Order: sequence, then structure tokens, then C-alpha cells
Amino acid sequence: MLLVYTHKITPRLRYTFKHIVKRILGVPVSFTSKVEEFIAHDSIKMSYTKQPLSSEIFVRSNELLFEQGLSDIPINIQDWDATIGFFVTSEKSSLPYDIFAASFYLLSRYEEYLPQVRDEYGRFLATESLAYKNDFLQQPVVDIWAYKLKAVLLEKFPKFTFPKQRYKINPVIDVPMAYYFSNKGLLRTVGGTLGDLGRLKLKRLYQRFSTLTGFKRDPHDTFKWIITKQKQHNFKFIVFFLVGNYTTYDKNISINKKKFVSLIKSVADYCDVGLKASYLALNDLKILINEKKKLESVINYNVDASRNSHSKINLPEAYRNLIELEIYKDYTMGYINELGFRASTCTPFQFYDLDFEIETPLQINAFHCFDYSLLKHKSQLDKKEKIQALMQTIKQVNGTFVPVFHNYSLSNEEPWDGFKDLFNIILESKDET
Repeated sequence: MLLVYTHKITPRLRYTFKHIVKRILGVPVSFTSKVEEFIAHDSIKMSYTKQPLSSEIFVRSNELLFEQGLSDIPINIQDWDATIGFFVTSEKSSLPYDIFAASFYLLSRYEEYLPQVRDEYGRFLATESLAYKNDFLQQPVVDIWAYKLKAVLLEKFPKFTFPKQRYKINPVIDVPMAYYFSNKGLLRTVGGTLGDLGRLKLKRLYQRFSTLTGFKRDPHDTFKWIITKQKQHNFKFIVFFLVGNYTTYDKNISINKKKFVSLIKSVADYCDVGLKASYLALNDLKILINEKKKLESVINYNVDASRNSHSKINLPEAYRNLIELEIYKDYTMGYINELGFRASTCTPFQFYDLDFEIETPLQINAFHCFDYSLLKHKSQLDKKEKIQALMQTIKQVNGTFVPVFHNYSLSNEEPWDGFKDLFNIILESKDET
């Protein structure tokens, strides 16, 4: 157990040390403000305060972990070996930067509470983030900093044995529309047919009738392939189904359709199933409650994971609603147009409510690769190289890779040619470790 001496034990301090020391490095952590208790501790220890007590491992603390509320914090990004750092410490400090205050700033998504430009869906933009502007979006800097701390601790306590951590993958399948042509109802089918004719989309018209007459499988119906892949691996995929009503923003088929219910049940027999919360449910707790009940009535167990429509997060309300509904895993944190680490970590972490200054039971599983973000890379080789580089970065810190693919991106239909192969590369990366 790592014992940390500090002049003031705060919720922010507990939260940050727990993520870095316990979740990333696998070591229990405890805190004390009593010098005699710190001196008597006969295992690894460090101090986190303004001045060292003696010759112990010491990191000079920034004020951030001892404050409450929000303020406009000046951030000065500097190079640190092959990564970056901010919140400079002092010559006496064992680390040149306060990695704990910096990690809290990134994990709590402090910057997303501040005024900034958002897109048409109200989403926080990657281009507005500190990581994008300072070119460290492609690095899980919180995990990298944790291993720098580990190196310092091992230098002082060479006999201490750290638990061996392993690279993991947590594949996500997002299902905003289970079928493209099938089970849409008469009005939507007729409307779609007339639209194809009006825009002279003859290829789509041919696909529509081939599907509706049973000659071809619906292009979005990749579920048989997904289940086959799940059977080949001992880690679970998690599949998020949209069961909300048809609106301008969400256009899945009705949960009252028997074929859709049968599909969800069959997928739930093999994969974990979560709720894809509709766009309107993000601002209406009653709608979210109704959608959760609908999905639970189909799968016959409690829904404990969710992912928001259009990857929108309105902090902190969206996460508070999940907690109220006892949904304790979120898979929405990430950028749809950029590969990388929105919260600068590749280890699942807890949501910290900055308004209430508490660590909540909601686990955030930030995603690092969104299928749409790969479309900007034209060649299959470029896409493959981007994914492999991302996986290698995560392997170096024994993190968890969370990719998000849609059911339709695994269809090999345009523009998704080759995405099945990319998904296979990700799955096989687990076997290589």
C-alpha cells in the first residue's frame, strides 16, 4: 500500500490518487496528515504538500486539489521527455510537474464546464480541447504520468512488487438503426421508395426491393457476423440498442416490432447489451426512464450501461441522470471526428461531480476510436496504421482500448469497405499480448 502524506485530505485528492495509483498501477493507496504515522509506515510512501518533510519522495502540490468550484486556471504546457506536463513543481520535487493536479484537470473534464464553442448538436469539440490545441490528444498522458511515478517509486523502493497490469479491449457496437430497409412500416417504406425515385438513386432502389423481397440481407443486418465474432473471443462485446421513439434525431425501428425484439434477445444471449439513450432523452429524465424500462423488458435484466445518441454529453446533467437511474457505466466520452483520448486516459475512471465535489459511482469508459473518424483516412493501409499506432500506445501503459463501430460499418457497404478487417485487427490484438 502507498501511503500519502498531505496537509489536507480532500475529495479531489482521494479521487485523483485512486485513479493513478490504484486503477492504473494496481496498488492500494491511503492518506494521512499525521507526520508520525507517515514516518512509521514501512512500505512505499510519498508526500504531497508544499514542502518535503525530509528526504522522502515528494511532489510539490498545486492548489487545484485543495480548491472547490471552478476558476479560470492558466495552463502552460511544456515538453517532458516524449510527452508533456503542466503545473510546474520545484527543484525539491521528485517530479517536475504536479501530475496529480494535472490529471484531475483532465479527468474531471474541467475545461468542458467552461464557456466554449459547441457544434450544432451542442457537443464539446475536439478542436476546443487543451489536448488538441497542444498536440497531445494522441497520448494517454494520465497513464504515462502514472508510469513515471512508478519509476520514481521503484528507484526509492526497489524491493516493492507492483501488480502486473495487462492490455485489454472493450469493443462497442452502436446500433442507432438496426435495419436500413426492413421493418420500417408502410409509410416509411413508401416514402423512402419515392425519395429514391425522385433523386434517381437507382442502386438504392434495387437494394431496397432486393431486401424487402428477401433476395438480399438488409445492409445494416450484420448481427449474425457480430455474434459469430463474439463466440470466437472470451471477452464481451457491448452492443447499444436505440429503443426510443422515431424523431428528427433518431430513426430506428419501433421496439414494438417483433423482429426487433427477437434481434435484441438473440444478441443479448451472447453479448452484453446496453441502452443507447435517444437525443431527446438526454434532457428529459422521464423519456430516459421509459427507454430503460423498454430495453429491460426485452432482455430481462437490469441495464447498467448506456451510450448517448450522437455522442453528446451535457455535463453534469447527463451523468447525474444515469446515476439516478442506477446506470453505472457510460460509453459516450470521446470524439467522433478525432482518434485519441478525450479525458487523456485509457483506463476506465469515475465521474467526478465538480458542483457537488464528490466522486460518483458512475464509471466512464472513454472511447478512443470512432469508425467515422477513420473515414478521413482514404486508404485501407492508412486506417490500419492509425489503429495499430493507437493500440500500441495503449499497450505501452497496459490500458483498455475502447473502439466504437456501428452495425452498418461492419457491412462492407460503401463507404465502409474494409471495416470488418479493421475490427478483426482490433480483436486479434488482444491475443498478441
